[in-house]
Amino acid sequence: MKQFNIIGIMSGTSLDGIDLVYVNFKFEQYWKYEIIHSNTYKYEKKWITLLQNISQEKIDSIKKIDSDYTKLLSKYIIDFINEFSIKDIDFISSHGHTALHQPSKSITYQIGNLPVLAKYINQKVVCDFRVQDVELGGQGAPLVPVGEEYLFPEYTTLINLGGFANITKRIKNNIIAYDICPINIVFNYLSRIMELKYDDGGYIASTGSINKDLYDQLQKLNYFKKDPPKSLGIEWVNDQIHPILNKFKNIPLEDLMNTFSNHFAFQIVKNIEDQDKVLITGGGAYNDYLIERIKKLTNSKITIPDPKIIEYKEALIFSFLGLLRVLKINNCYSSVTGAKKDHCSGKIYIP
Repeated sequence: MKQFNIIGIMSGTSLDGIDLVYVNFKFEQYWKYEIIHSNTYKYEKKWITLLQNISQEKIDSIKKIDSDYTKLLSKYIIDFINEFSIKDIDFISSHGHTALHQPSKSITYQIGNLPVLAKYINQKVVCDFRVQDVELGGQGAPLVPVGEEYLFPEYTTLINLGGFANITKRIKNNIIAYDICPINIVFNYLSRIMELKYDDGGYIASTGSINKDLYDQLQKLNYFKKDPPKSLGIEWVNDQIHPILNKFKNIPLEDLMNTFSNHFAFQIVKNIEDQDKVLITGGGAYNDYLIERIKKLTNSKITIPDPKIIEYKEALIFSFLGLLRVLKINNCYSSVTGAKKDHCSGKIYIP
């Protein structure tokens, strides 16, 4: 029985840090996994500022940030290996960090995926999973559903509440997945105005009230009327959400938080439809107020798993997508991204 030991890496748009997992995979009729070690390395303030604004930078500036970010990533990988005295590594599988994502213009750029990463850490690296899909006419996102199909087969619907909420649904024999709406990218922006990193447990949101005018404007945004495949990026938040926030900047922050929470909960439940077994992961799973609103609006059975899966599911899945790439098994489905065909995506770098 073949086993693989892989380090998976994920950095999401909510900028809460770089997630690393050391996972053992083995195949016995179906794939089994064990997360042996995990850690999140927080970004320094200068990196949070850089990454928040990276989509507005010129390409030369992004390339310089990419070079620096690749060095930063290599430092965290080496720290992780040393911290847990990890010896047996087949390869590193990394998502990188999304700098630009405009698939309608055939643009997607993840920093931290430079070939030199393999040399810095002296390990084989699998990375840059989005580019090929965009070249094939796809959205380049979401990438997680293929991993979910293999590793979480007991759920009909899987939702990750990170910087954005994305959903994977099994309908008959087809997998459909797409971004629903922003989540922590908005909540964390509002929290920073209050000089907080985030709204712990959604407490501030729970003390506010809905502003009906704001709620109605959010509900009418054109993205929510589009059929999948579709995906969101920071550019969409800057273009669509910030102008609305500017109109409502005089209302109390707790009312803004409450209104967005109820808007997000409505959109999530609308997309769950009548699916029965729903798994919710990502940092937003700790937002008690948001989860309470979701549960109130749906009859579906909502499962919040143990903290390791809540926090590290995406890093786990990127380690698995890298494994599929190495084994030459398709890890991108056209039914999810809208690409011309299913394909096996990711670049492999040898030190």
